[in-house]
Amino acid sequence: MEREIILTGIGGQGVQLAAQVLARAALLESREVMLLGTYGGTMRGGSTDATLVVADRAIESPPVVERAGAAVALHHQFWAPVAAKLRPDALVLVNESLFQGALEPDWRVVRVSASEIAAELGAPLAASMVLLGAYASASALVSLEGLVEGMRASVPSYRKQHLENNERALRAGHAAVPEPLAPAWAEEAA
Repeated sequence: MEREIILTGIGGQGVQLAAQVLARAALLESREVMLLGTYGGTMRGGSTDATLVVADRAIESPPVVERAGAAVALHHQFWAPVAAKLRPDALVLVNESLFQGALEPDWRVVRVSASEIAAELGAPLAASMVLLGAYASASALVSLEGLVEGMRASVPSYRKQHLENNERALRAGHAAVPEPLAPAWAEEAA
């Protein structure tokens, strides 16, 4: 089984870090992973997306996907191309603090006030980690502890001062969605 996830937002929101954390968590949990990050023409404020394919065996799909079963949206500005790729029953997590725009009624939408939660934690730059924790809980794609370990492995040495805030943000996001709403590996157990 392969699961495709697209993360999107504005450059500087932590989309690429969140994708890397999710990819590392999946690898730590013995999944196969392919990741492709794309960036707009500017360092901050431009478009940024990451497509992640996670599987239980060798991956057949490249990380450039035509259809995806899940999306994590930190902002609406560059949402339209991602929305066009989502399957009708896609799991969609949005940062309710910033996201504006239409969402399909057939999608399984989870709204998380990620920016507010991060600010309450004293870590306003960790909204992507809040939303990632919420996605992990909603999808059960990876465990919370896998995310924490993946985050610790992904944060560069010159940013180690953010480890504690990032972990608190992952845990707060995970707690914001108390149970899996669309388990990624449900068919595996059947």
